[in-house]
Amino acid sequence: MSIAVYPALLFTVALLVTTAYFLMGGLPLLVLDHDTSLDARFVRGFFNLYYKAAFVTAVGAAASYAVLGRGGFALGAAALAAGVVLLRRQLIPAMDQLGAQIPASGLVAIRRFRRVHAAALLINLLQLVLLVWALLQLSL
Repeated sequence: MSIAVYPALLFTVALLVTTAYFLMGGLPLLVLDHDTSLDARFVRGFFNLYYKAAFVTAVGAAASYAVLGRGGFALGAAALAAGVVLLRRQLIPAMDQLGAQIPASGLVAIRRFRRVHAAALLINLLQLVLLVWALLQLSL
């Protein structure tokens, strides 16, 4: 067994932990009233941090699997990193826009912000399921 397997395993565990942690941390945030811009900024910051952490761990996993010679895993992790970039580019500006509208628009903006928040959590859950499924289907 090559020593290159250790960084691959480390980044894989880090990616799983990051995804699971932010999923579990984001669910209770749905309890927030989201009735102030401060709530929206907090949730936005939470997801922004998640997207950055997921990107770093996914890129690390992709690179370490490429060095290990596991092309399928490397491509999967690289696709996850690309997906995280796209999600961050779409969801963070949407949260910014809706958060700014909360004081003026009230319930309509709050409802839309909660939908974006819930959608981000659902996507996070799908990422976690995909990661676990891929690890179970493709053996090291």
